[in-house]
Amino acid sequence: MGNIKFNYLYRDAGNYKKFASVVFSNPEMLTLQSVAMPLADIFSEEGLFVAHQIRVPEVFFYVRGNATSDDHCFHEFDGVEETLEAPSDQHSRSISEFLAEARREATRGWIPFDPHEAILKLLVEPNSPQ
Repeated sequence: MGNIKFNYLYRDAGNYKKFASVVFSNPEMLTLQSVAMPLADIFSEEGLFVAHQIRVPEVFFYVRGNATSDDHCFHEFDGVEETLEAPSDQHSRSISEFLAEARREATRGWIPFDPHEAILKLLVEPNSPQ
């Protein structure tokens, strides 16, 4: 069994999609089912989550200053797959560590934010943490 790729996307209100993935190591040799089912339970009924809360890259269409009325803050879970690709997680987490973090954040609650306000904050305070 190889590493596990977490696939997700950003879908704006106009149904335009931008896909992303993060590869996690799998030293515990978890099966795809033992990862996919808990993730489906962790995220909202629609599979939605706030990317920065689980420390995966946000893949919005907008950049500083150009959010539209179609933009929102949620990303969508698209599935998991086995891969021989090298781990790409910026925080060097295993898939079980990622699951634990996602579970903690879901318990805390997905904290929505207005992308228009977040962009304004970046423009005013470009070095402040989000």
